[in-house]
Amino acid sequence: MLLSFSSVAALTHTWLVIRFTAQGFFRLQWPPQNLALFYPELLVTHINSVLALRLQELQRTTKPFNARGSRVIRCDHCLLPKADCICFAKPEPCANSAFLFLMYTGECFKPTNTGRLIADVAQDNHAFVWDRTNPDPALLALLQDERYQPVVIFPTQYASPERCIQKPAPEPQKKTLFILLDGTWREAKKMFSKSPYLDKFPVLGIQPEQASNYQLREAAHLHQLCTAEVMIEVLKVDNDAKAAAALASYFATFRKHYMAGKPHLNFIEAAED
Repeated sequence: MLLSFSSVAALTHTWLVIRFTAQGFFRLQWPPQNLALFYPELLVTHINSVLALRLQELQRTTKPFNARGSRVIRCDHCLLPKADCICFAKPEPCANSAFLFLMYTGECFKPTNTGRLIADVAQDNHAFVWDRTNPDPALLALLQDERYQPVVIFPTQYASPERCIQKPAPEPQKKTLFILLDGTWREAKKMFSKSPYLDKFPVLGIQPEQASNYQLREAAHLHQLCTAEVMIEVLKVDNDAKAAAALASYFATFRKHYMAGKPHLNFIEAAED
């Protein structure tokens, strides 16, 4: 696969040392997590798996993504219009936990998706497109990895009582792997009910104390939070205050700058915690 400098820079967080070809491009082995094995001169300190998945899906798709706003010239990383770019506000990865984004088809293309904000905050992050009948073998392998303790993030009223937990119970030598079902509410429910490989994992639900501040996508119910808002609360429950604060600040900046490009919408400033 051939990627431009801007494409790879969009995936990474800090410094890159790159070997250019005569055409101004360089060739990379996919997936990007394995780049260092093939190109040790490419020093990548952080990969945003949601953006990596987006690039991968762009290589596979035969039809352009023609949703509303698809003609806007956007930043390769934050996907906001270049005039409203928020890359200046991108935090250093600081989350103690790992994150797995299971994304419904097409979700990774949406500029309103907030999963990529979470991936910027987490050093250890993974993203896959959900497939009901043929789950990615790499996804299944990750779920079986003994280094991780998977926890599904979903409302507990949809899970059997024995699966429901109040907070992750730490296990020695294991890192919590939060599994996020990323899509519309209808799509997330479908992924939860039709992914048998998730059935053995505990479920952590968040009960929001206030309505969502997100105004960019319509929720099925007023109490529902967007993906980033859910993870802010999950990080608080997991006693990762630094990552929760970093994500909250990053999300607030994202929301404000996105709304700046939508003058027809009424922006309500969120109250400070």
